[in-house]
Amino acid sequence: MSKKSLLFLCAFFLMFTVSFGQTAKQKELEKKRTELQQEIVRVNKLLFQNQKKEENLLGYLNDLNKKIQVRSDLIKAITAEANFLKGEINKNEKQKKALEKELKVLKEDYAEMILKSYKSKSEQSKLMFLLSSEDFFQGYKRFRYMQQYADFRRKQGDTIVAKTEKVEALTRKLQFQKKQKDALAKSNRQEADKIKSEKEAQVALMKKIKTKEKLYLAEIRRKQAEEKKIDAEIERVIKEAIAASRAGKNKTNTKVDVNAKTSGFALTPEGKALANRFEENRGKLPWPVAEGIITRNYGVVPHPTLKGIVIDSKGIHITTKKNATARAVFKGKVLAIQSVSGRYAVYVQHGNYISLYNNLDRVYVSKGQEVSLKQPLGVVFTDKVTGDTELKFQIWKDSQKQNPIYWLARM
Repeated sequence: MSKKSLLFLCAFFLMFTVSFGQTAKQKELEKKRTELQQEIVRVNKLLFQNQKKEENLLGYLNDLNKKIQVRSDLIKAITAEANFLKGEINKNEKQKKALEKELKVLKEDYAEMILKSYKSKSEQSKLMFLLSSEDFFQGYKRFRYMQQYADFRRKQGDTIVAKTEKVEALTRKLQFQKKQKDALAKSNRQEADKIKSEKEAQVALMKKIKTKEKLYLAEIRRKQAEEKKIDAEIERVIKEAIAASRAGKNKTNTKVDVNAKTSGFALTPEGKALANRFEENRGKLPWPVAEGIITRNYGVVPHPTLKGIVIDSKGIHITTKKNATARAVFKGKVLAIQSVSGRYAVYVQHGNYISLYNNLDRVYVSKGQEVSLKQPLGVVFTDKVTGDTELKFQIWKDSQKQNPIYWLARM
């Protein structure tokens, strides 16, 4: 391969790589915007399906805060996509101008070539040009020259056609990109108007809540104390199951020392294989409900509306639709079913991993039952006061809590 050919190939692959990278970047931005738009739809559907009662203004404010957060993220995503398109438009416009300049020079050269060719034909025919050769060798050289000249003219004509088509394609692309950019600008204005209205409602709600702040603080502390008891019970059940597995005892009436130091579940070869498959699906597990939105994240976070209050969340809270079914995120066996204040928690064991489905109104499974992927486990409880249907979902590895966000696939 010649040096010239090698340089041409390198330039072609560089252009292809840059073009592919730009396309991938735009698709990534479009995907993010679409996902956020879909999340706004879910927020409206799942968090604002019922009119909130006066005693649940705090819950309504939390929902509104979630909506404002998602809409703010959407505006950022739209702005990022619009800025990317702006850069692409500027680059394409420069490329189009350069091509048009090249095309103009080519056309002028081609027109001059045609004119010279015409004048040459009027003064002396091709045949006479050949016959006037002094010898055969000169005649052959003149014949080759005429062929090369004709080829050059044809190639020049082909180049002009190709560059004209490229300019036209770029023009169409620019028109489409400008329409996209205008649509994004319009969408951004609409979202900005909506968020302005939502923030006004947010301020009004915060003023209203401020007048009853002591009552709300007392209610939050009561709920936190209740959650703390439930979390302690969950931890006890898991530690007891680990201790029982290590002692080789699985009977419900077996007394074990829950405070004894343990290093995790004693697993059979089948249990280890199941745990390995569970680990391999990190970030790909289906959601424990068919449709939902996360209304509380994992970990220690400040309360979204009241200062001085900290939330210690052992898992995530997923708000879903009324009568929604909780489903297994992976195959396994029901380790335990816990009942607290008329609501249920189902523990599904996957080797030394446990997925926990809390705040169920009814349960479809029993202890020791084998369950399959996405098998219904029970109906999620709907609060009669707030109207919220919320699943409290946790993942444990032995006695260590995990952040479920890292395990679930993106909805």
